[in-house]
Amino acid sequence: MNADAFIESLRLLCTRRFGTFWFASLLSNIGTWAQQVAQPWLLLSLGASPFLLGLDSFALAAPVFLLTLIGGALADARDRRRTIVLFQSVQMMCPILIVLLLLFGAVQPWMIIALSMVVGVTDGLSMPSFQSIVPTIVEKQQIPTGIALNSTQFNLSRILGPAVAGLLMAGVGAAGAFAVSAASYLPFILVAVWILPRGVRASGTGDGFAWHRLYANVREVLRQPVQRGALLTVFISGLLCAPLLVFCPVLVKEVFHGDISHFSLAMAAFGVGGLLGGIGLLGVGQGRDRRTLSSVFAITFGVVLVFSAWNRSTWGLPALFVVAGAAMTLSNASANSMLQVSASPRLRGQTVSLFMLAMRGGMALGGLLTGLSVAALGIREALCINGVLAVLLQLMVARHWSRAAPPTGLE
Repeated sequence: MNADAFIESLRLLCTRRFGTFWFASLLSNIGTWAQQVAQPWLLLSLGASPFLLGLDSFALAAPVFLLTLIGGALADARDRRRTIVLFQSVQMMCPILIVLLLLFGAVQPWMIIALSMVVGVTDGLSMPSFQSIVPTIVEKQQIPTGIALNSTQFNLSRILGPAVAGLLMAGVGAAGAFAVSAASYLPFILVAVWILPRGVRASGTGDGFAWHRLYANVREVLRQPVQRGALLTVFISGLLCAPLLVFCPVLVKEVFHGDISHFSLAMAAFGVGGLLGGIGLLGVGQGRDRRTLSSVFAITFGVVLVFSAWNRSTWGLPALFVVAGAAMTLSNASANSMLQVSASPRLRGQTVSLFMLAMRGGMALGGLLTGLSVAALGIREALCINGVLAVLLQLMVARHWSRAAPPTGLE
């Protein structure tokens, strides 16, 4: 680990703007992960099938296909501050509605899935603006460090969120976890109002949204071999490996006959791994070409998925989830760093939207398709097939990606 790079990372965290953003994001993501643990368990308790779990994941992530590119254009052409505040406020109403439905005993699986769709729509339109915040509050050479630090808070929330959900669901029921999720939106909305300048948009984007400009911008980003390789790596991981998280409650309940405590422990373990991976990235030099890191750990994620499918130890599952979390974070954050460092400022929102499309779109398809294969083959067989395919496809992408010239500014 590079000690100077690590110290520089801590200095960035101590700055007023980035430090406040980091802490508000942590609180927001703790609430999000509390809901991510509570929601699939609630669906199972309502009698939902594994296919409905996959459908819920699809409903949450599918709008990415239709709306994230538009969200990227909005991030470049509109006031990002207003976009974030508007859609985060709408999104906050979804867990509030679930709390009310639970209190009145009126909740049904289709209602939860419908609200997941609402969250997916708001995510698709606002996440490119959200992901564009870090490059606007740090210097260009600090972008990889800012992304790595952002990854650490995200994965720290993956540890704390499931722990909070487990305690609340055991104590007061699912309503408590959804209430915490709703409350966690407020700090981030307030910080976004403060940290982002009013009425500022990317330069050179013209006057607002236009379909022909969107098409041209997407082509310009995808024309770069390194950017294509990064996006393919992230997409394959989302499509084939991320279903491990979606179907973790099925694995825990059907294979190990566990309860919510076992599920929350596995999810927290994934967060521990992600946190360790994010900390490891802080020691990587700012100018380093991160293609090898991204490919190696994407392949590792696939291998861990195979082992997770056939693991027979209750305590072996959290250990495997630690490795899986580290692998996913190191791969995706490295790919994201390369994309954002090489992105033109006028196309940063569009570049981020393609990253989100690859990650969340892959997860949407993966959740739906794996739900079908779980129903047809069983949870172990479905996850094993996913892992083998992921390893083979990532090897093919890595072979072609490594031959491309590195982006400007990378060694």
